[in-house]
Amino acid sequence: MKELFIVRHAKSSWDYPDLSDHERPLLEKGKKRTRKMIAFLQSKGVKPDLVLTSSALRARETAGYLAVGLGLTKEDIQIEPGLYAADAARIFDVFIDLSDQNNAVMLVGHNPALTNFVNLYLSPPIDWLPTSAVVALSFQTNHWDEIRKAPFEVKFVAFPKLMVE
Repeated sequence: MKELFIVRHAKSSWDYPDLSDHERPLLEKGKKRTRKMIAFLQSKGVKPDLVLTSSALRARETAGYLAVGLGLTKEDIQIEPGLYAADAARIFDVFIDLSDQNNAVMLVGHNPALTNFVNLYLSPPIDWLPTSAVVALSFQTNHWDEIRKAPFEVKFVAFPKLMVE
């Protein structure tokens, strides 16, 4: 069994027009929503073995907050530069060389790729994966490179706005 937690990065700032999109930092509001999601994930007993993140600053910052909140270290975070401009098909490529010793993996990335990816599994599909949202999937396989075709279960879909303060 493999568990995958798909997370859209937290809300980021547009206040610095000189920064490239890749270097936009998180807003305090994004950090707050991520803390809400961490509390929710803790209540579900979520503790991934590995966090894979886009190389964009907002995704790396989100991954760092999640890792610390879930009892992981910075060594448990792996930057996947290809996730920055990925499409849903490219997301599957991340799992080809992933060690099967990792049973639970968290992936932090961007829209529209993440919405398109999770909609391969959600019925009905969602219109847009909000910032800091998490979709948890469980696959009936022992090999990450088989998840594309493995039987699956949607464990939960959690949006920050639906979390109780």
